[in-house]
Amino acid sequence: MKINNSLRAWFTSIAAIAFLLISCTEDTGSLGVYPQEDAVSTSSGTFDVISYSIANSDVPAGSTTCYLGKVIDPETDQAVTATFAAQFHTFENYTFPAREYIVGDNGNHLCDSIEIRLFIRNTFGDKNNPMKIAVWPLSMNNDKLLEESDRLFTNTDLLQYVDDSAIDKAIAMKVFTATDYIVSEAQRTSSNYSDNVRIVLNQKFGDEIMEAYYNHPEYFRDSYSFIRNVCSGFLFRTVSGIGTMLNLEVCTMNLNFRFKSDLYPDSIISGSCRFAATPEVIQSTQFESSDLSELIDTMNDEKSDTTMLKSPAGICTELVLPINDIYSGHEKDSISSASLTLFRINNQDEDAKDDDYALGIPQQLLLVRKQNLGSFFEEHQVSDSQQSFTTSFIPTYNCYTFTNISRLISYCQHEKLAGMKALNMTEEEWETAHPDWNHVVLVPVVATSATDTYGYSSQVSVNQDLSLCSTKLMRGTKAKPIKMQVIFSRFAGK
Repeated sequence: MKINNSLRAWFTSIAAIAFLLISCTEDTGSLGVYPQEDAVSTSSGTFDVISYSIANSDVPAGSTTCYLGKVIDPETDQAVTATFAAQFHTFENYTFPAREYIVGDNGNHLCDSIEIRLFIRNTFGDKNNPMKIAVWPLSMNNDKLLEESDRLFTNTDLLQYVDDSAIDKAIAMKVFTATDYIVSEAQRTSSNYSDNVRIVLNQKFGDEIMEAYYNHPEYFRDSYSFIRNVCSGFLFRTVSGIGTMLNLEVCTMNLNFRFKSDLYPDSIISGSCRFAATPEVIQSTQFESSDLSELIDTMNDEKSDTTMLKSPAGICTELVLPINDIYSGHEKDSISSASLTLFRINNQDEDAKDDDYALGIPQQLLLVRKQNLGSFFEEHQVSDSQQSFTTSFIPTYNCYTFTNISRLISYCQHEKLAGMKALNMTEEEWETAHPDWNHVVLVPVVATSATDTYGYSSQVSVNQDLSLCSTKLMRGTKAKPIKMQVIFSRFAGK
């Protein structure tokens, strides 16, 4: 008898099922149970963290945040002065009306007026306090030109970018208050008004800009050419007054002129050209304050129970992680979790009635390895949850919490073991050669995230917080350390 292919496949399937039934045991007790060697056990421990206050003077000067003024730090009674430099952006291939259409002032001037406006985001201190600022043009000489490649920090001396011959000859002075009472109250309270400082420049300066255009229109091709050939920017510095610090939103230079048009031959048209300090060009703030070393030494005294976070005249908190203690007796364990909570101590002026002089609380902190602090900001990194972490202030509990820095602890330990092996060093020798291997620093930052079309959020920037903020943290000492909670895990077979 012949068996077709369908029957042959059917008999094969029946035979396979029968074989499986014969091979199976009736014992089902092990179903869903891991082998003994795969069982996981956990344990926990509490470890001591020591902390210190350290100076943080080399803070990169951001290109989007500018300050101007002079105030007294209410916590330290020390003066903090902010000076800033700004270059101006021009639209590509900007054009003025043809020269023959310009209506000058009796033939002596091409422009009617030129001014600088400093628009204020917010004010620290007294808005009615009179302040006096001076303005200098930045140099266009190659040896003093403010270049895009220059590494600028908040302690960089910006006066070095002004020609030596011009230092004693400011091109403008301005006495102002943050609230401009020249403007009517109705205008100040309108929705389209922003507080600003108006600085009038000499009319001749505007003439020179327009003259440069008519002689060399290629100078207005882009911001690079404009800065090197027409206007390199300005330095703004407080020369008198104390008690007000401006956080500036934007800085603009407005050049006003009049011209005729073939479309309206009997009319004179008012025109204005605006150049703005934007992220495309350099803006940099210099902060000057009294020496903070005495304050830091006091806070690191054995009797002190606090550390400090202060920005932008910077003090940071350094932590020594107890990595050797954590791994002692747990060499074969994995670290599942390591949490750290830092409790804040209220500022002395926090309950003061005058909120204008109350320093803000740092809202976000970066925890980063001390050896990576400089490169983190210079290379515009974001937190990687391995060697750097960010967290936010929790007002309900008045603290900052890093919920899990276990990857950092594991990374540091593995780095040490690999280094000892590669260099044939003992543990003591390697740690002596790398004294900061288990040190991290807390820095006030502004972290920004973005959400994509799928709803996934990712961090896109982390910059040091340049606002006037300060807080004290409970310090970890040998007598009274900060506690770190660690959870270990181990496979039973190991």
